[in-house]
Amino acid sequence: MADSADTIAVPEPRVRPWRLPRAVGLTLRFCGRKPLGAIGAVIILVLLVMAVFADRIAPHAYDESITGARMQPPSSRFWMGTDNLARDIWSRVVYGARISITVGFATVALATLIATAIGVSSAYLGGGYDIVVQRVVDAWMSFPGLVIVLSLMAALGPGVLNLIFALSILGAAGASRVIRGATLSTMQDPYVEAARAIGAGHLRIILRYLLPNVMATIIILATIGLGTVILAESGLSFLGFGIPPPYPSWGGMLSGSGRSFMYYAPWMALFPGTAISLAVFGFNMLGDALRDVLDPRLRGAGGGALRG
Repeated sequence: MADSADTIAVPEPRVRPWRLPRAVGLTLRFCGRKPLGAIGAVIILVLLVMAVFADRIAPHAYDESITGARMQPPSSRFWMGTDNLARDIWSRVVYGARISITVGFATVALATLIATAIGVSSAYLGGGYDIVVQRVVDAWMSFPGLVIVLSLMAALGPGVLNLIFALSILGAAGASRVIRGATLSTMQDPYVEAARAIGAGHLRIILRYLLPNVMATIIILATIGLGTVILAESGLSFLGFGIPPPYPSWGGMLSGSGRSFMYYAPWMALFPGTAISLAVFGFNMLGDALRDVLDPRLRGAGGGALRG
């Protein structure tokens, strides 16, 4: 018995090959398939860092006048030069990122919440409610967007909260139509009919079956809408209806002194304009990439789902 016990072969433990974490693998595949989307994500990440750590990144306060540094050109001391009030433009651009990111994300969050409530409820309830709601949306979308926003800002007055409210009301109408269409398409799927057959309540059907399946559309609309909101906020600040001075806004920096001293100090308008362009480019590229990845109708046209 001892001899037979000694001859029993012990299986060697298998060494599992090392694999990248799932999140890292998905990120690398996304960068390989959508390089422009990856560039947009990097730009957005830089903007978020600037917005969160503006107090530490900016060498000067946004309203600090530096003695003897009026309208200095870009140099090693002042990366983007100074303006007519001897304020560091780099510091003001960094603080302006906080305004753009705050207004952009808050506006998109509120607009998406309103659009989702209107679109999903209109598609699910249908009937007279759907007709009345859609006619109101049609009437709201028939007015020029700039006229609506300017009217609201003139009535409410300048300020961050008023600007967020005005832009979110404007953006919710168009997004609700897209979300309503996606919800109507989802309601035709068999699992929704099965849920109704087994006696699932209305709230359960909406939260468990409809919202998760239209979430990709909502994410795409929100990401693409961020660039539009930042551009709209800059335009309103340029016209004097945005963030009141002295707090810096990229659009406000383009207006006033930036426009007045364009020929003498072009850097006063060049760098805020570049910041607006990069921000809009980053959000649009990331939104397009997410649409190609998340929209199942585009997966066969080169989008492809990312799988770990």
